[in-house]
Amino acid sequence: MKEGIYGIYGVGGFAREVMPTLRTYLSSIQDKSRLVFVSESSDELKTKNINNHNVISLNDFINIKSPKKYLTLAVSNNKLREDLDTKLNSKEFKYFTVKALNSMTLDNVKIGDGAIICPYVTLTSNINIGKHFQANIYSYVAHDCQIGNYVTLAPAVKCNGNIIIEDNVYIGTGAILKQGKKDKPLIIGKNSVVAAGSFVTKNVLENTTVIGNPANILKKSNIRSSDE
Repeated sequence: MKEGIYGIYGVGGFAREVMPTLRTYLSSIQDKSRLVFVSESSDELKTKNINNHNVISLNDFINIKSPKKYLTLAVSNNKLREDLDTKLNSKEFKYFTVKALNSMTLDNVKIGDGAIICPYVTLTSNINIGKHFQANIYSYVAHDCQIGNYVTLAPAVKCNGNIIIEDNVYIGTGAILKQGKKDKPLIIGKNSVVAAGSFVTKNVLENTTVIGNPANILKKSNIRSSDE
């Protein structure tokens, strides 16, 4: 197998969690390719090395000559992932999916390019997922779900069956999405946010943030003061 180079875009906490997941996977298939963090921040590039992996600029990564050159976008901000994907689309590398060895993908699950499937994630059956999807540790997606592009599931999200999650949605830590019906799926609209710990029982409109149990649209009236 020809050795190449794999880049993790980002040096934040999530990127540093993704790197050992990728390293373990490549080791399991005896791929000895070089692994690097990639950044466009002058401050981050001063670090030079994080957790025994070099930090290099995006330009340097693009200019490397290699038989295999892959990049994944390990940033949780949905809009930033979309913007980066648009900007980098014509560059000479391929996106790859990072998938933890202890994650589970069962029957008829389709995943777009550039996904990150973290440890202990479960994707069950008959699921379609768009590009640059991120499922953080202990999250699951159940049967018959449709997930768009640039969707993020924070840790321990429970996405039950017959749910449609449109593009650029962020689901916060520990949120629960109630199971929809085959003829009436639960829909989480484009560019929406589900706050951590929320229980979503009804459709969420586009460009909306919901919070609480049951989840409702975020307003000043349902935000508790720190003095209460």
